[in-house]
Amino acid sequence: MRQWIAIGAAVGLVAVTLPMLRKHDVELAGLLAKSKIESNGGPVVTREVTPPPLTDIDLTRIDDRGNIAIAPAHGNRRAELTVVPKYQRAAVALLRGGHVPEGAVVMTDIKTGRVLAWASYVDQGAMHDVAAEASAPSASVFKIVTATALVEHAGLGPNTKQCYSGGEHAITAKDMVDNKKRDKWCATLAQAMGRSLNTVFARLAAKNLDRNELEGTAQKLGWGQDIPFDVKLAQSTITLPEDDLGFARTAAGFWNTTLSPFQGANLATTIANGGEMVRLSIVANVKDEDGEIYKGPTVRMPLKRVMNEQTARAITSMMEETVDSGTSYKSFHDRAGRAYLPDIRIAGKTGTLTKPTPEGPFYTWWVGFAPSDKPEVALSVLVANGAKWRVKATHVASDMLRVYFADKNAPGVRSPFDSGSVARRD
Repeated sequence: MRQWIAIGAAVGLVAVTLPMLRKHDVELAGLLAKSKIESNGGPVVTREVTPPPLTDIDLTRIDDRGNIAIAPAHGNRRAELTVVPKYQRAAVALLRGGHVPEGAVVMTDIKTGRVLAWASYVDQGAMHDVAAEASAPSASVFKIVTATALVEHAGLGPNTKQCYSGGEHAITAKDMVDNKKRDKWCATLAQAMGRSLNTVFARLAAKNLDRNELEGTAQKLGWGQDIPFDVKLAQSTITLPEDDLGFARTAAGFWNTTLSPFQGANLATTIANGGEMVRLSIVANVKDEDGEIYKGPTVRMPLKRVMNEQTARAITSMMEETVDSGTSYKSFHDRAGRAYLPDIRIAGKTGTLTKPTPEGPFYTWWVGFAPSDKPEVALSVLVANGAKWRVKATHVASDMLRVYFADKNAPGVRSPFDSGSVARRD
């Protein structure tokens, strides 16, 4: 992992302000070393202050009651956010209404990288920023990483077929062996993504990838990396086992990796942008009693390309299977099979994993974007339930997208909060 770059005392001000700066931000850091600058749309420190402008911004205390969402910062400072109050209120209401013990929703604008919703919810205990933490397992969301590696390093595609057996809840050594008598089912890689077929991913990874290829792909997509943002974030982690079976299990999404809701949104935004990672931002400006001290990005800020456009299109087509016929079908269609978001293509990936302890949380994920053919919004939802639960992440994701597209007056889409709106199918 690359280390912090010391680029002088003035730039050190910005290095503290944007604690996730890395080598690809050197040019931006040099720009921000000046107190007042023409930034071409990038972040601007409009007045030097101590401590730096973005210090102590508390995203667990977002006030969404007005036309502009705000969050407290150091002392008497106030941060105005890119968060849309209507979407923020909907996200919190969906988590609270689902009696979720703990969860998070992060929604971003694909084109600009602005965060439209940042909701962390904790039902009991001390409040903490779930959206910024990476303590939950990546689960089957990690299949996106494996699929990317299979496309770029092995030349596989959505129509690559693999026969399989077993692996629904665990993968054993027996499940890894091709056996025509036992392998009664076959699926394409796209179908395996949509239906989250563990053995298909495990076998294809074992046959076609080595550890450096899988780990390198994960790192390019953000695992084990500090990603530039306006507040401090935990790294999503990856630890690949040395044994072949452990490697295959990890590739399929069984433990050994963690994911933050922020990183889930960052991943979806990257794929939706054709494989180009853009800088996400949530702070529009920061003010103190004397006026503005910081102005956030006003234009799209590309960071790096992490996959080529052909790979991004292949991954998108695989993720579309999740909603079309896979693990999210019921959440996005009513009992008659009618889509809640008609004529809107959606790319997503679910993840489900239960911590192997008696009191361990039941984690569910949904990461994706829409419309998948002309992306506007990316979404990452994490729900950590107990033994009894009302909603999973896929349910919250469906309802959040209904809120967004109803707000955009998309034909045939009604918000789940509208009077008389059709209830979500469980």
